[in-house]
Amino acid sequence: MGLFGSKPRPPQPPSGGNLEGHVLIAMPGMPDPKFAQAVVFLCAHSERGAMGLVLNKIVGNITFLDLLKQLRIRPQSRRVPGVVVQFGGPVETGRGFVLHSPEYSAGEATVRVGPNVGLTTSVDVLKALAEGKGPRASMLALGYAGWGAGQLEREFAQNGWMVCPADDYLLFGSQLQGKWEYAIRKLGINPAQLSRDAGRA
Repeated sequence: MGLFGSKPRPPQPPSGGNLEGHVLIAMPGMPDPKFAQAVVFLCAHSERGAMGLVLNKIVGNITFLDLLKQLRIRPQSRRVPGVVVQFGGPVETGRGFVLHSPEYSAGEATVRVGPNVGLTTSVDVLKALAEGKGPRASMLALGYAGWGAGQLEREFAQNGWMVCPADDYLLFGSQLQGKWEYAIRKLGINPAQLSRDAGRA
């Protein structure tokens, strides 16, 4: 499937899990370097597995303008908004996702993934963003993070993740580097203390 295909369908992750709509915070000892200090929004979670988007890592080799050119989208204005292309995860890295505030919808290509969060996979949302008519708040990601049945639960048992509530800064804030520490502090934990404890484990 191509990047933002012409006949997009929303991802079909499992739904109804109790952590859907929450944020995962990678512990300092996370063995997978792709998820080192990652903050991940869980779009879906159930006994069949989980799907989420990394909120604090960037794709370094492509810009929003590059993406528009690839998809043959011509912005109506010469000024294209400074949308950052983020690394959503290591699965299907050629597939695009836009996580956004709830007032925007692209019909069947938009699914609700939390109380106040939408997820759109159609090219229409990119056109809207390019024209300055998109959602109030959004993040654009290539790829996603996926877990098979029981995999995320096993990672929790191995102290791979912590969980915190989502908020607008974690989901849509432009200061990506500060999100991991912010999320940990949101739980009332000092990140420096956490790193020292993990080092002794």
